[in-house]
Amino acid sequence: MAASTHTVTNQAPPLVGYDVFAADRALVEAVGRHLDPEILEEARDDLSALGRSAGSAQVQEWGVLANENPPKLRTHDRYGNRIDEVEFHPAWHRLLGKGVSAGLTAAWNRPGGHVRRAASFVVWTQAEAGHGCPLSMTHAAVPALRTDPALAAEWEPRLTSTVYDQGLRPASQKAGVLFGMGMTEKQGGSDVRANTTEARPLAEDGTYELTGHKWFCSAPMSDGFLVLAQAPGGLTCFLVPRVLEDDSQNTFRIQRLKDKLGNKSNASSEVEFDGTWARRVGDEGRGVRTIIEMVAATRLDCVLGSASLMRQAVAQAIHHCTYREAFGGRLVDKPLMRNVLADLALESEAATTLALRLAAAYDDGSEQERAFLRLAVPAAKYWVTKRCTPVAVEALECLGGNGYVEESGMPRLLRESPLNSIWEGAGNVQALDVLRALQREPGALDAYLREVGQARGADHRLDGAIKNLLAELADLDGVEGRARRLVERIATVLQGSLLVRYAPPEVADAFCASRLGGDWGSAFGTLPHSLDLATVVERARPVS
Repeated sequence: MAASTHTVTNQAPPLVGYDVFAADRALVEAVGRHLDPEILEEARDDLSALGRSAGSAQVQEWGVLANENPPKLRTHDRYGNRIDEVEFHPAWHRLLGKGVSAGLTAAWNRPGGHVRRAASFVVWTQAEAGHGCPLSMTHAAVPALRTDPALAAEWEPRLTSTVYDQGLRPASQKAGVLFGMGMTEKQGGSDVRANTTEARPLAEDGTYELTGHKWFCSAPMSDGFLVLAQAPGGLTCFLVPRVLEDDSQNTFRIQRLKDKLGNKSNASSEVEFDGTWARRVGDEGRGVRTIIEMVAATRLDCVLGSASLMRQAVAQAIHHCTYREAFGGRLVDKPLMRNVLADLALESEAATTLALRLAAAYDDGSEQERAFLRLAVPAAKYWVTKRCTPVAVEALECLGGNGYVEESGMPRLLRESPLNSIWEGAGNVQALDVLRALQREPGALDAYLREVGQARGADHRLDGAIKNLLAELADLDGVEGRARRLVERIATVLQGSLLVRYAPPEVADAFCASRLGGDWGSAFGTLPHSLDLATVVERARPVS
């Protein structure tokens, strides 16, 4: 019999055994808004099945195990032969296998594929974020390969397969493959045109051998990689298979795995090429243009990943405060805590709503929607990913000391939170990309303004924000120094327009009052007290 001093009271039960999709009202509504009615029921069924899996005790334990047992690099076998293999805990393979079978690499060839995949990505990576990297890279490789029809015909069916075929073998012998990417080098970082990896043409047309290094190579256990190297005609994109068709290993020397702040379950590496066989993708000298579609797709996944992490952090905070009592009542009912939770919920819903709108633009594929994405993706990538860390910090604090303890899961969310802001171009890179779109592609701004203009007249604070944004856009001389401020406004105005059109009035009112109307402090929990915050919090509560 336990001693009376060990009786546990006033602790929130674990948030487990629930449908992660159905419990997210903003996500459910976005899926219903962007999918055609004839596929909606099937999509909801699939997402709820995935949501129940993501919310299960078993899958949550997989996430813990994958992070407590990070990947290990094996450069040589017992006899001294170079093997360059990365070993993962079985939990990693289970998570990755489920992600592949759920269609997280199969968006490009099915109706509503991008919206369905985006929603699935938000749901599934709430269980564990690290394995989202190879899922993202594999998905994003497809548009780059499509610049070469022969390569696309050979590789796309493998990339979009729903079969997770583990192990290194020639791609032709596998039911499904994964892809990684290698662009950045020690001396260049985001300035990929400073790359020094050399590509020497071989006798067979379109084939080369590469010599050089990559400072960051994503998912080094993958079956193939898209990399940039300097060919005689300039910077060029190449496909590097991990195993060649004669069953020999391509020269792919993994020098070390990065010891990262977070994202512990996932392997990020430094690799050396030394006579490495590669196939050219696209024309020589057009490497950036060839690989840019892959970069754009992975940037959208950065937005989705941050939306996923924010949603899980907010769900945990509201769940805890619903059950925890202090000072004579439930924390969720205390006006000050309610203000904090509502503020966090607004940030999460705005991120989710924007992310799914971008996915819908990919499904549409029209010229106007492509122009809209050209501006909206880097703006969203800049802003949503930057909001992730403050949301994670504040949500953790809602749990008090419990949130600072590893077992709560909140520290893992916090360590993961800065990642998407850094990957695929950090904040300044995104801001400069927005400026390029504004200055070189007038159709992008026109498409953006048509989008936000659909909500004009519905909220005076949104109207004022649009007016102020237009004034800023009228003068782009010397704009680089204020680029971050401008991009923030582009993103928040777009979020405000979407919420005014699609969210409940209580959510739209609170967002416009704080983010666009200026009635907001410098920390979460400073919303105007006159708003209906209880409704905002209840909408975000993870009950399905």
